[in-house]
Amino acid sequence: MTGEQLLDSRAAWIRLCAIVALTTLGGAGMWSVVVALPDVQAEFGATRGAASLPYTLTMLGFGAGGILMGRLTDRFGAMRPLLCATVALSSGYILAGLAPSLALYTLAQGVLIGMFGASAAFAPLVADASLWFRRRRGIAVALAASGNYLAGVVWPPILTWLIGAHGWRTAHMVVGVICLVTMLPLALMLRARAPGSQSGGSLGDAGQARPLGLSRAGLTAILSFAGISCCVAMAMPQVHIVAYCGDLGYGVARGAEMLSLMLACGIVSRLGSGLLADRIGGLRTLMLGSILQGVALSLFLFFDGLGSLFILSAMFGLFQGGIVPSYAVIVRESFPASEVGMRVGIVLMATLIGMALGGWLSGVIFDATGSYAAAFLNGIVWNAVNVLIVAMLLLRSRARLALA
Repeated sequence: MTGEQLLDSRAAWIRLCAIVALTTLGGAGMWSVVVALPDVQAEFGATRGAASLPYTLTMLGFGAGGILMGRLTDRFGAMRPLLCATVALSSGYILAGLAPSLALYTLAQGVLIGMFGASAAFAPLVADASLWFRRRRGIAVALAASGNYLAGVVWPPILTWLIGAHGWRTAHMVVGVICLVTMLPLALMLRARAPGSQSGGSLGDAGQARPLGLSRAGLTAILSFAGISCCVAMAMPQVHIVAYCGDLGYGVARGAEMLSLMLACGIVSRLGSGLLADRIGGLRTLMLGSILQGVALSLFLFFDGLGSLFILSAMFGLFQGGIVPSYAVIVRESFPASEVGMRVGIVLMATLIGMALGGWLSGVIFDATGSYAAAFLNGIVWNAVNVLIVAMLLLRSRARLALA
């Protein structure tokens, strides 16, 4: 089959199924450290802050590794980096389970599991999925990106049971074996190179050497700042909803239920936004999601009843879940196929920075003011910045279409 015939083909859909499975399996690296935190803290006699460092390094490694693995995927295709990442991920879990100290556990989490392992199973695979579709690119990217949320649904209960039955060390080694025996054969299914990736591919759907009239580096920087802005806003409810419910007297268990509801609705949102992006494009989908996210954030200022918070959590999940995949669609629409892996990795790393910054800022603002009202306002301001950036890009897009 020619490259054009492979786009949206049966082979492309089979590949997408393998990608969703891989992102779900590889996503274990993002959730196991959270589930195991109390047991790790107790065994090593660490403070809560020290026991949280493995999560911080995992997130940083995940973001930086996404760029590295994306560049390797652009050069060698998805299979070879993913095979190496699978070995690193499995080795990281086994070493973490055998770690004699918190420092070595932290290094195993941050370097092997985060940077060289789980990172290859998200941004590079989302980028790879975008290369195999044209008519259904939006839903393909959304499905690939949903694996990260599916991992958050699947892995925590499995890990909770394993830790309760066998301890956190055995649980880590079991996860390492599971990842090795399942991800290796799935990675082999990605042997074929994406259409156009070796020759450089097209310069995006618009065929512009300067996407939206900007340099490639310039557009990448603008999309990255937009990603930081929207995710600073996104982090406020996602990171603090459990603590917020505790402060209101509803209990942290209710907050955890709201977070689960938010993530579940986020999966629905990702799929819906993918279908929408196929009709109206990535930029317009991003604009709609950002505006609706701002609306949901604003409503948190006026409603804090238990029932209201459950409704708002569902709304927030439905509104924000499609924002991050929209960036991958925009990148594919704007850049050559040979650069998509690296540039998706850069932009998605920016969204992770935004989540980390937003979670920290919200906590600092709460400490300074004694309530979350100002933190919600901070999120609304950052969200408005994102809306302005996307509006500017939309205006540039329309201007170039008018001149064409």
